[in-house]
Amino acid sequence: MRDEPNNTRYWIAICPVIFGLMVAGWSDPSGAEQRKRILPEYDLLADTTQGTAASVVGALRTYVPEKGETFLEISKTFDLGYNEVVLGNRDVDPWIPSNAEPVVLPTRWIVPDAARQGLVLNIPEMRLYYFPGKSGQKVITVPVGLGREDWQTPQGTFRVRGKTVNPTWVIPESIRRERIAENGFSEYVIPGGTPENPLGSYRLELSIPSYGIHGSNKPWGVGMQVSHGCLRLYNEDIESLFPLVDVGTGGVFVYQPVKVGMLRGRVLVEVHEDIYGIQPDLLGTSREIIKRRGWTELVEPELLEAVVAAQSGIPTDVGWVTATTGRAE
Repeated sequence: MRDEPNNTRYWIAICPVIFGLMVAGWSDPSGAEQRKRILPEYDLLADTTQGTAASVVGALRTYVPEKGETFLEISKTFDLGYNEVVLGNRDVDPWIPSNAEPVVLPTRWIVPDAARQGLVLNIPEMRLYYFPGKSGQKVITVPVGLGREDWQTPQGTFRVRGKTVNPTWVIPESIRRERIAENGFSEYVIPGGTPENPLGSYRLELSIPSYGIHGSNKPWGVGMQVSHGCLRLYNEDIESLFPLVDVGTGGVFVYQPVKVGMLRGRVLVEVHEDIYGIQPDLLGTSREIIKRRGWTELVEPELLEAVVAAQSGIPTDVGWVTATTGRAE
């Protein structure tokens, strides 16, 4: 299974924090210290103002950090990826946030533009969406850690071909060579249920060769590009998702740094970083999507440009502003 963290871009910055968390037992993969997490199920009923299926779920929140609390702890507590909290609070130090000022919790999302069936991963967003049943009217969503730049998570369709509790990690030869080069040695196999196993306690095996959706022995990697391509979830999330997803469930990995939706007749745009450099013209992409949906006249161009430039990852209203109400009705 392709997985084992190695991201030099983050390592120097977060090493002291990670060490403290590991000493405190935060990375315990056994689940002994983690609580059962109930994943919210959001309704995707029709947006009656537009006569189309709803595309925006959740609601933004704020939170005042406790003294000494970093974005890593905040992300895990509120089931967000580290990337989401950082992008939504670019002017805040992620390691020493003020305990007197609130930070934004980016807990509103636009559903990716894909069939509302099974599992949908939006790669640049680093977020997984699961549509239970066949109606496509409900969705569950969780953050993920993904492949680093030299082990990019691929786009494509797949099916869940198997499910494993306490999976054994049989280390691919390519990753063994990398581990030997870095550490001077590498195991061939790491048993399931052991602290060194990066797969956590639950794994959904995918039809894409060598890829899976699983837990982790290092939860700080959720919302980062740290794996060899697999999807790493918080152990609490995969534990709750595991019994819901049947073998044979279909899914797709999509690459959508720009998502566009409508809420109560207002156009919202959500922009993420183009992490793999696949769609560098995010403004052009956003204009094309809006035009294709026939919403161009509803959008204020300068506001759209500002939202694209900010890349906050937060669904933002880009409609025309009025002098009386501040927003068009």
